[in-house]
Amino acid sequence: MVELNQDINWVPSNVKDGQFGMWLSNARDWSISRNRYWGSPIPVWKSDNPEFPRIDVYGSLDELERDFGARPEDLHRPKIDELVRANPDDPSGQSMMRRIPDVLDVWFDSGSMPFAQVHYPFDNQQWFDSHNPADFIVEYIGQTRGWFYTMHVLSAALFDRPAFSNVISHGIVLGSDGQKMSKSLRNYPDVSEVFERDGADAMRWFLLSSSVIRGGNLVVTEEGIREGVRAFLLPFWSTYYFLSLYIGDHEPQWRTDSSHVLDRYILAKTHDLVTNVTEQFEALDSPMAASAIRDFADVLTNWYVRRSRDRFWEGSDTDALDTLYTVLETLARVAAPLAPLITEEVWRGITGGESVHLTNWPNPADFPHDGALVAAMDSVREVASAGLALRKAHGARVRLPLSRLSIVTRGAQALEPYAEILSEELNVKSVECVELDDSVESRWGIGKKLIPNARALGPRLGKQVQTIIAGAKAGDWSVENGVVTVSQVELLEGEYELELTAENSDTAVQFLASGGFVLLDTTVTPELASEGLARDVVRWIQQERKNAGLEVSDRIRITLGANEIAAQAIATHQDLIAKETLAMEISVVAIASGSAELSVGDGSTITVEVAKHGS
Repeated sequence: MVELNQDINWVPSNVKDGQFGMWLSNARDWSISRNRYWGSPIPVWKSDNPEFPRIDVYGSLDELERDFGARPEDLHRPKIDELVRANPDDPSGQSMMRRIPDVLDVWFDSGSMPFAQVHYPFDNQQWFDSHNPADFIVEYIGQTRGWFYTMHVLSAALFDRPAFSNVISHGIVLGSDGQKMSKSLRNYPDVSEVFERDGADAMRWFLLSSSVIRGGNLVVTEEGIREGVRAFLLPFWSTYYFLSLYIGDHEPQWRTDSSHVLDRYILAKTHDLVTNVTEQFEALDSPMAASAIRDFADVLTNWYVRRSRDRFWEGSDTDALDTLYTVLETLARVAAPLAPLITEEVWRGITGGESVHLTNWPNPADFPHDGALVAAMDSVREVASAGLALRKAHGARVRLPLSRLSIVTRGAQALEPYAEILSEELNVKSVECVELDDSVESRWGIGKKLIPNARALGPRLGKQVQTIIAGAKAGDWSVENGVVTVSQVELLEGEYELELTAENSDTAVQFLASGGFVLLDTTVTPELASEGLARDVVRWIQQERKNAGLEVSDRIRITLGANEIAAQAIATHQDLIAKETLAMEISVVAIASGSAELSVGDGSTITVEVAKHGS
């Protein structure tokens, strides 16, 4: 049994030589009989007279019929115990053969499942030989001493092979208070309420994406279940709705040949997704598969669709429509094992096919592989995230344009083709990419500030913590070969933070995880402020369009109430406002007394009236 255990793929892997392996190595004799009435009767008949001992063990109904002259229809007590015959070894004919009163341990029944389910060896011999060992089973970790063990024992004894090839031995699902689930305490969300409110896919995603699959314990909370809805189910459905909204009469084609850089990027990311998820599922690692799908859904909705929105609005960009159709159809197939209901609805909705669960698994070779493009665009996304974080930290709303973003990193040249994307994403007038070298920090007026983590330092260094804090403030620290030393004391990772600082107070700076840093010029000129105000106006107009129930394609006329500063900005940027809002007419009037005023810019206000053009 110990040797055969090495042929089994265990998830988590440590169970093989840990809980299960150690249990096998120290296995005790298994008493398979129980002194109970209900259960599988042990097929052993014994003489009731010890002077004429005899024991018969039966292995089939045919054998019972042969000896007792009747074929039993009910194999359980009390009917089976009615089978009694004279002891053939008793010449007097007085002693009888009676079934022993014991029944089998119920775990013997469970362990017999692989062959008993198909009535092997009496029937289905060819089927059993081709289906055993089972490809996959799953149960909680306690079954290392239960079902896993009994199947392994019987299979080793009868067939000299494992009963299963792959097994997930998951952890324990606990109530929201971290204790064992209890009906009386009701310390867990009501499943029927979860299904009604969030759907069965939400619960399935919550479980399969969690560490419980790797043998850890899982606390079930409503917030945890809803996180899966927010992380994947809603973005996935929103993308489907978006495609349905804009596809119109176009018959989408499954194709991967678009030359647009955003299409090429998302198709290459789809190649990587299929490759990654396939590997994770083959390794029985559903949490990692879920993580890859969740990350991809974020890229799809918050980068590709958002950056491509204008292409869809125009309605004639078949490259965009076909690419999104292809990617969404593939994502539905990839995510189907984790969210079978919503993927079925989406897949059938966009393809008209019978079922996503009857399709072939995607082949990564059907998608273009472009590692350089993916790496570059991922870096662009990282820079965009850093830039948005800088804006937020300095109170510069995204609608307010800024003059310059500088990216200082290694391989900066690879980002130059995407400067326009970053300019639009971060609303900056210019983007420059600078190669990172040893002198660039001082050249750009960038310094570093060391912030010791007293809580992390305390357990290791005790009273020395105050010396380290003082040394950091005094500048008595250095970084050599990645090692930080303060007042001659080396710090460990997690015991400090290095923060970038800029000499120019109008410059914001942030590290990039991939190396280098981003600088954002936060100086606001009157021209930038005016454009920012105009973009605030656009935002309020779009909100009023939505409130009025207008379609996104409807042309409109607008009446704006504005003070002098706002009116001047509106006049300067009227073309921008008209283009962004599909406005055919824009009228600017004084703000009427008692009107609901909306804030724009830095202290100005406006009022907005929207109507469908021609109505």
